[in-house]
Amino acid sequence: MALMARTFIATLIAAFTLSTAAFAQGAQDYPNKAVRLIVSAAAGGGNDLIARIVAQHLQPKWKQSIVVENRPGAGNNLAAEFVYKSDPDGYTLLVSPPAPLVVNKALFKELRFEPEKLEPVAISSYIPNVLAVKPESPFKTAQELVAFAKANPGKLTYGSQGNGTTGHLTGALFEMVIGVKHAHLPYAGAGPALRDLAANVYDFIFADIGTVFPLTEGEKPVRMLAATVAIRPKIAPNLPTISEVGLPELQSDTWTAFTAPPGTPLAIREKWAAAIREIMFTPEVVSTLAKLGVEPWGYGPKETAELVAKETARWTDVVRKSGARIQ
Repeated sequence: MALMARTFIATLIAAFTLSTAAFAQGAQDYPNKAVRLIVSAAAGGGNDLIARIVAQHLQPKWKQSIVVENRPGAGNNLAAEFVYKSDPDGYTLLVSPPAPLVVNKALFKELRFEPEKLEPVAISSYIPNVLAVKPESPFKTAQELVAFAKANPGKLTYGSQGNGTTGHLTGALFEMVIGVKHAHLPYAGAGPALRDLAANVYDFIFADIGTVFPLTEGEKPVRMLAATVAIRPKIAPNLPTISEVGLPELQSDTWTAFTAPPGTPLAIREKWAAAIREIMFTPEVVSTLAKLGVEPWGYGPKETAELVAKETARWTDVVRKSGARIQ
């Protein structure tokens, strides 16, 4: 019996060694055909830009086509579902904001994919969100806005890029932190939401600094009151952080994640992560992204998994307490 046990264990060890060697060899040979980056938003947005920068830099290095394919719709779920159901061979990756990985399971009545089973690859970069007010707003600081909101419950209205978006949920978290409800005005995207903010239709918004910053110039500029991140944005070094204005719980940013179908080998995901990290910190790319307010991160599979788990727990709680829901 002991001999049989030793033989069985030796067979398992041999099989594991061969399997590990096969994965390693697979990563060395990878890629040997075209790769698709499935972007969950329309062309021209931040995630699309990151995907195209990565593709542009990797194609000559890997000597394979890297095709960027936009599949917008259903709150980023269409692209996530497509990748989830793709072969786990490393030739189809999802490029998305946090939503399909972090909050959509809590927001939507039904999903056709399991977010927690998408394999983490990398988080390439992030962009700070900011609290911004309309041009005719009397508030010069975040503290003034909070003081007015507390003294006049229900008098202020905030806009968002749509129900369930980062802007909407950050607004909901803001209500929870200060203990005051506001009227919520959801739009179909950042463009129309910010256009109406600039036209003084509503009072304030939480939106990424890249889309807000261009509106801070001109005859009737939108005003940014605080960045909802821990470090002041490089594009606006004089803008205080949310902690500096006394609201440290209101941390909120928008990051770009690369994920893969369930079962995609770790060796391939680590190869992608290393390549993305190198690209994001190339001086040319850093300079390009800085003009848009985007900061490089370069997280690998382990760090990505940890951040997604942490953010899922935090924002699921916000969704639950706020009652936000998308049918």
